[in-house]
Parts: sequence; C-alpha cells; structure tokens
Amino acid sequence: MIQSISAAHAKAYFSQSLDKSDYYIDDQELNGKIQGRLAERLGITGPATKESFFALSENVNPATGEQLTARQREERTVGYDINFHCPKSVSILHALSKDDHLLELFHDSVKETMKDIERDSKTRVRKKGAYDDRETGELVWADFVHQTARPVDGSVPDPHLHAHCFVFNATWDEQEERIKAGQFRDINRDMPYYQARFHKRLSDNLIKEGYEIRRAGKSFEVTGVPKNVIALFSKRTDEIGRIAKEKGITDIDELGALGARTRSKKQKGLSMSELKTEWKRQIKELEPDKDDDGNSAVRFSTEKQKDKLSPELCVDHAMLHGFERASVMHDRRLLDAAYRHSIGDSSISLEDVTSHFQQDDRIIHVKDKFRTMCTTRQVLSEEQKMVKLAREGQGKLKPLYSQVPELFLNGQQAEAVRHVLTTPHRVSIIRGAAGTGKTTLMKEAASLMKKAGKQVIVVAPTAQASRGVLREEGFDKAETVATLLQNKKMQDKLKDQVLWVDEAGLLGTKDMTSLLELVTKQNARLILGGDTRQHSSVIRGDALRILNTVGGIKTAEVSKIYRQKNFEFRSVVEDLSKGNVKDGFEKLDQIQSIQNIDPLKPNDLIVGDYIEAVKKGKSALVIAPTHQQGDEVTDEIRKKLKSAGLVGKKEISASRFKNLNLTEAEKADWRNFQPGQVVQFNQNVPGIKRGSLWNVTTTSNKAVMISNDDNQLIPLPVEKSSQFEVYSKSEIGISKGDIIRITRNGFDEKDSRLNNGQILEVVGVKKKGDIMLRNKFSKESYQLKKDYGHIAHAHCITSHASQGKTVDEVFISQPAATFPATDAKQFYVSVSRARERARIYTDDKEQLLHHASQMGDRMSAIELVSKRNKSEEMAQQHIRDEMSRSPALPEKPKNIDKSSPTRHQDYEPGI
Repeated sequence: MIQSISAAHAKAYFSQSLDKSDYYIDDQELNGKIQGRLAERLGITGPATKESFFALSENVNPATGEQLTARQREERTVGYDINFHCPKSVSILHALSKDDHLLELFHDSVKETMKDIERDSKTRVRKKGAYDDRETGELVWADFVHQTARPVDGSVPDPHLHAHCFVFNATWDEQEERIKAGQFRDINRDMPYYQARFHKRLSDNLIKEGYEIRRAGKSFEVTGVPKNVIALFSKRTDEIGRIAKEKGITDIDELGALGARTRSKKQKGLSMSELKTEWKRQIKELEPDKDDDGNSAVRFSTEKQKDKLSPELCVDHAMLHGFERASVMHDRRLLDAAYRHSIGDSSISLEDVTSHFQQDDRIIHVKDKFRTMCTTRQVLSEEQKMVKLAREGQGKLKPLYSQVPELFLNGQQAEAVRHVLTTPHRVSIIRGAAGTGKTTLMKEAASLMKKAGKQVIVVAPTAQASRGVLREEGFDKAETVATLLQNKKMQDKLKDQVLWVDEAGLLGTKDMTSLLELVTKQNARLILGGDTRQHSSVIRGDALRILNTVGGIKTAEVSKIYRQKNFEFRSVVEDLSKGNVKDGFEKLDQIQSIQNIDPLKPNDLIVGDYIEAVKKGKSALVIAPTHQQGDEVTDEIRKKLKSAGLVGKKEISASRFKNLNLTEAEKADWRNFQPGQVVQFNQNVPGIKRGSLWNVTTTSNKAVMISNDDNQLIPLPVEKSSQFEVYSKSEIGISKGDIIRITRNGFDEKDSRLNNGQILEVVGVKKKGDIMLRNKFSKESYQLKKDYGHIAHAHCITSHASQGKTVDEVFISQPAATFPATDAKQFYVSVSRARERARIYTDDKEQLLHHASQMGDRMSAIELVSKRNKSEEMAQQHIRDEMSRSPALPEKPKNIDKSSPTRHQDYEPGI
C-alpha cells in the first residue's frame, strides 16, 4: 500500500507506472476500470481514462466537474496504490496458457479482496468536539492489471501478473450525507490480513481449476513449475512504486529520477504473442526435456494425499503461533496466520476459518472501538499465577539490615541499595534507565549482602549480558537464567540466599514464573534489575512491567544518568528514558543530530560519518531498526572501509547461518521447510546430539528428511519443535579489519566460549579458511573455521542487538522504509548507546517523530481483561443512570448483546 501525496504525484504515477509505461507495450497491459460503491453512487464506473483518473486526482467528480470533498489543498493525500502480485509460478503458467482462465481467477481474487477493504473503510468525525472514526463502506478505485515486469539489461520483460488498485481518498459519510476524505490508517495496518485473504482466494480458485498448490513462505507456488524456471523469470519483480516505498521516495522529481535510473530500454513492436514465444524459448533452453505447453504439464495432476487439515487445526496453529510471542493479539493477525495455514486445501473456506475462530471458547475477545483484541484463558491464567506468586512473597522475610551501614554511593543509587537491603519483601525491583550505573550499585549491594551472611547468585537472560558484561564487571560466576532453571545444583545453592537478575526486562512470563517458584521453594530473595522502556523479551509477556504496574511490586527508580557526559546529550537521553520522546527529539534536532538524507543515496552520509569516526579512533556503532536496512548499510560500509584501507583486500568466503526465527507452530509444519536449510538441535533428542548440525534434504507431508556430514539420513522430529532451530545458509565475505557478531552460543577451535551477541574484530584470515578474531576490550583471541556459520557482519546492527552495549558515537539509519519497525523503545535504546553523541539519518523527520512516539509496550492479558471489565461496568452504569432518570420504563433493558464476539467471556471468579 503506497501513499500518493499530491495530485501531481498521482498523475505522474499514472503516466509512469499505471497506464502505458514504456515497458508495457502493445497488449502487455489491460485497460483499467473504475470500481467501488462510491463510484456507483457517483455514476463513474467504467474505463479508467486519463481524464477520469486526473479528475479524481484533483478531487473532482469526472461526471459533473464538481469538487468531491469539502477540503481542497494542493498538498493532500490523493490516494493509495494497493499492489496485488501473483506467485511467480502463476505468472509463468498464465504466460504459457492458451486462454485467460488464470487471468480471470486472479482478477476475481483481487476484486473480492478489494471488497473486503471497501467494507472496512472509514472516515474521521471531527464535528462538535468529537474525535472519532465512523465506518462508511464505500470507496472508489481504479484497477490496472499488468502481465509483465520491467525488463532488465535490455532483455524482454519477464512474465509477472500483477494489479495496481489505486484507491482515491474519498468515501461517503451516510450520517453527514456528504463525501469526505477516508481514514486509511487501519486498512494500512491490516495489509497482512488482506494479503492472506487474497492468497487464500487465489490458491482455492487454482485448486478448483485442477492445479496443485504448495506453500512457499507467506505465499504459495504451483507444484510442477520447476524452481529453476521460477528463478529464470525473477530478473525483475519490483515496480517503481515498491522501490520508491522501500527508499521512502514521495517527491515527484525524485520519482522521475528513480524511474530514469531503473528503466531499461524500450521494447518496440513486441506483442504478447511474441513475448510468449520468447518465454517458451527461454524455458526450452533451460529445460530441453519439457513440453512447450508447460501449462498442461501441471494442470489436472493426480491428486496427492492431503494433510489432515480442518478449520479447527488452522485456528490451533494460529493460536500457537501468535501467542508464543505475545499475550494479546489483534484478531486479524491471528486470522492472517489461520488463513495462511489453510492454503492448499480448498475444502476449508475463509468463512469456515473465521467462524471457528470467533466461536473458539479458549479465546477471549475484547472489542476496542473498530478492532478486536484477543488473549486466551491459558495466557490469562499464567499471568495471574505469576502476579500471585510475587504478591504472596510480600512482607514474608526479615530485612537484611535494620540500619544500613554508610554507603560509598549517594543519591538514587544509594536509595536503591537501601531499598533491597531493608525490604521485607521476597521480590523487589530496581528500574534503572540506560547509563545510570545499575552495575555499580549491584556491586555495592552484593558486597553488603555478603557481609550480612548472604550469597548473591547473579544471572541474566542472555549469554552476552551474563557471561559477557557481568563477568567483565566482576561477577565472575554470572550465568544465564536458562542455566539456572536447568541446573539442580545451582538451584540448591539458592537456599535462603539472594538471586539477582540483571536485564530482567528481557524475561517473559514463563521464565519469570519459574524464577518466582524457585525462590519461593528455596526461601530466597529475588531482586529484578532492568529498564521497562528498553526492549522486552521476544517470547510472550513483558513480565517485569506486569509485576510493577499490575502486580504492584514496589520499584526503586534510578534515573540519574552517568553515561553521557555532555549536558545537552544527557538531557536528550533523560527525556527518552522518561518517555518524553517529543522533547528528546526536538533537542536532538537543535543540536543538529538529525540529518536529512537523499532518498536516492540514503546511505552516503551515514557511511561517511561512520568512517570518519573510526579513523579518529572512536568506538562506534551503526544501528538500523531492521535487518534488511542493516544489510544494505553494511554493504556500503565495507566498500568504503576497503577503499580506505581499513578492511583488507584479501577476503575469504565464510558460511552464514541466518536464524529464520520460526515459532514452534511453524517448525511443526513441514511446509515451512525447504531443501538446503540447516537444522541445529538445542537439546538431546533420541539419535540426535545436542548442538549437532543437519541439512534439510527433502520435504513432504510424510516427513522432513535431514542428513548430517556422516551421510546419516533421518526424519526430522517436528513434534519436538521446541528443541531445534532452523536456519537459511548463505555466504559472507570476511577480511582482516571486519567487525563480526556471534549469533549463537558456542565454542571456537580452542574450546573458548563464544556468546550470542558478542562483537569481535577480525585480525586475520588464512588461506585454509581459518578466521582469527580478537575482543578489542579484553584482548582475548579466538579462532573459527570458515564453516562455523553463526556469524554476521557487525558494522551495522539492530537496536535489539545493540542493547547492553556502550560506545563513543552512534549512527542510526532510519529512512522511511524502517518506520514500521520504529517505536519509542527502539529509538531510546539506539540513542542511549552513545557516550558522546548520537546521530540519526532520515528522509522524513515528521513521520519519524510520529513512529518514535509510539510506546511499543505489549498489553498483558490481565490489562486487556481489566479494560474489558471496566468498559462493561461503565456501560452498565450508563444503563442504571438512564433507568434512574426514566422510572416509568415497563421493564429492565436487556443485557449486552450475547451474539457479539465477546460472548465467551464468562470469567471465572478472581479474573
């Protein structure tokens, strides 16, 4: 969904990309049509001519010449281009087909999905002090179906069946009886939901026509179209609009420049028939044994045994997938996963899945204006258990000190130490903002606890925080939370002692509950140190925040920052640590720390500034919100480092295993595996050793087969999905001077421990492929084989990977394409890594501030249900108030509608 920000922008887009682009020749494109219920109301359905499109772009009714909406500005959102792209195999089959049956299936799927979007359309209500949205259900759009992609290097264009539906920024407000601008924010947010419905419709339609479907990532392909043929016709799959979106380009002149840079030579005089002949020639050259008519080779194939899918199983999958990493989910995110799971089985309809989801008694549905948020009874019960355990420990222990000795620390740090030494509670929290010296106060508190006869066991959720940072700070026996929860001897040492958890904000509900059970059993004290404004756990539950805000566990606050010495910069970090993003942002702008970038050359400035800092001997980090942006910046940095002689010219090719981060639900589905992937086991499984590496060889509904270096071939135990990780395998170049990051706990060739997240410098590479590494701070050296795999370049890392690190200067790459991954946590963590200065590089300051102001806190199940109960209480109170004002009513009003999606919420006592 790509925004068009002015009439000139929309017109240029029509001329360059929608109507008759220079790569859509003769009959390669189809005439556009104007559609939608608002179009019917206006009487303008029919061909999307240049005149009608331009009139709508100018906010004018093409039929009457009258202005559509009351407000008219030159710079206004004209509309949104919603792109629908076919799987490549479908495009290829359409190109080889002798009729238009695939085109018709595609068009029907697009049309039905656009009706979904239209039904969800809204407008803003701002009259008489109101600040709300109203459902409208009417839109007008122009659709354009294209059959080819832009050519590459002067070759003929590849087959690429896709559609652009340009939705104009207008809708009919029935209550106000006038046309108004639409509210498209929610539609944009729900794009994955609409995409899943589109893919499901298209795949079902194809199955009914005799094609066999196989899942591929978040989409699908038609079985029978060889992968090398798909690769052959993937020379160019991006439109100008999609490239513009990725680069954050909206200016009309910049769009024109981008088009000029990406446009290939015109292909004069080629008809669709001639293109089909050329495509068949290319396939014949690649696959000489294939029949010319590839369509018939894959259609009406013998039906294979299907997986035993059902609407219930699709909903089960969505719940396991969604609630592994969140306690509360938008219902459409869950439906998105359920729809995708059903792809490949046309006997399960969209309506079947939706109905079973809405009627599933395990799910608690809570209506929040125009969207419905969901949690489950199980998740709610887990959170309640965690909070109950923490509350039960309040006032149960004798304080370690009645009178605290004189402290070396002062201020908030001293108060935090006094708090943990004098509290009678089993659980206490120290919330310390980034750079406030939490480790320093830990040392003093631990020393006094030892004098009081208590042993302090220190743990942290990550290996880098525990075995890395904490051990370097003097806690030489610090371990991970996972090790503690698995090690019985370590647990026994906790008897009547103190457990201190650093970076506790990274704990999920499950681990926090386990720790609470452990300290209760061992009669130990639990001190939780962390920052709830930094990144939280990947898995479900922001446990530290829940214990504080919901559980009422008292917190000692440490907010005075010591890391940033410069007053102006320290003031920025203080604002961000308190959630005052707007103030912090404005101060960054005042000290010229926010740099405007050229969208056509988004990385030039940041790379140049980073290289300059490195040359000055500064420790520095480049941070990006997304891995994709990080990879792009890394490529540019390495080029500049090589040209400056800071990275050696000699380079070896090393293996890189990239964790696909599949949930347990995804790992239990054979369709998510592809030959060539790597599987590594976290635990011993019968016949498989912990840590062993296996390659995926074949996949089918019968088994996912994996093999090792000894040519042992076995089925992957997908039922034990919690005990292995899945990786894609690629190659990266490694040279002397490179900075790399370890991406999984392990050991080097000398059996020295390597921690996930550890950043090391490459000090040499050998002909045989050995990589020599060094820790710049501890000076420890390591040696890896080139096939170690769990490494990545660390010239640019994500804010998640940067958490816990401190450097002199930070350079943050935040073009518009990264805004969906931008929030207050990401912004605060990124900026606060620097001691001296942080610089942000963006092409849209206003939108960056908007996204960075979103707090990013995940709602807990308890909070969701409390919100629902409060809403119901207010509704009942309103009814009571109305009744008291109208005593003559013959009977009580009926209860709240039981047919609503929240009808299952017959909460148990105490919820």
